[in-house]
Amino acid sequence: MPDPQFDLRFAEGPDDLADAQRLRYRVFIDELGGSGPDVDHVQERESDDFDRVCRHLILRDMARPEADRVIGVYRLLDEDGAAELGRFYSEGEYDLRPLYRSKRKLLELGRSCLHRDYRGGPAMYHLWTGLAEHIDRVGVEVLFGVASFHGTDVKALAAPLSILHHRHLAPDNLRVTAKPPGAVRMDQLAEDAYDRREAMRAVPALIKAYLRLGGTVGAGAWIDTAFNTTDVCMVMDTRNLSARARAIYTRARG
Repeated sequence: MPDPQFDLRFAEGPDDLADAQRLRYRVFIDELGGSGPDVDHVQERESDDFDRVCRHLILRDMARPEADRVIGVYRLLDEDGAAELGRFYSEGEYDLRPLYRSKRKLLELGRSCLHRDYRGGPAMYHLWTGLAEHIDRVGVEVLFGVASFHGTDVKALAAPLSILHHRHLAPDNLRVTAKPPGAVRMDQLAEDAYDRREAMRAVPALIKAYLRLGGTVGAGAWIDTAFNTTDVCMVMDTRNLSARARAIYTRARG
């Protein structure tokens, strides 16, 4: 594969959005076995009602054939968009009242995915740089959104869920809580009942990246049978961003 030639920008029309939805289909439907009423298997697009009120950050590799250039996407939903639809996407799974009570500027992140050929490389950094630039420009104070473990077997995920609960729980004032009927406890195991190193190895890379940047998790996980995932809600107070995240912000502004 030739060296990537990254191009990062927000979607500018229906064709860009369709490209993002096709990558989401490849990752969430083909790879992870998701499904749902809004999935278009004919055109191979994963979409929902939130797409029309969100901004879609799209990363392309211009060295690839034109039809296959989109290799990373992020979906951003601000408070105006949420008001138009009546809720944030995460409110289908979590009680967000602590975030609303904070009276701080909120931004929900979602539908983040990378083409499998670009995982573990610089592509995620490019997406984060663009996201950081946007956050800095609009003055976001709290970032949040669901991130997923593959599969819905809570017993198989007991150790990684437990270490997130014991070591990375959000502070009380920002601690969202999973809602029934999909809610499950994250503290499946006592803190001395699992190997911490092995538990962290089982945490998905995106969740670990959020943790390294200063992210925390809400109380409880949520079983998403449609997407074949077990979700946690990540919450990040931008005042507490780690040094690594601040370095990304500085590069974005420079």
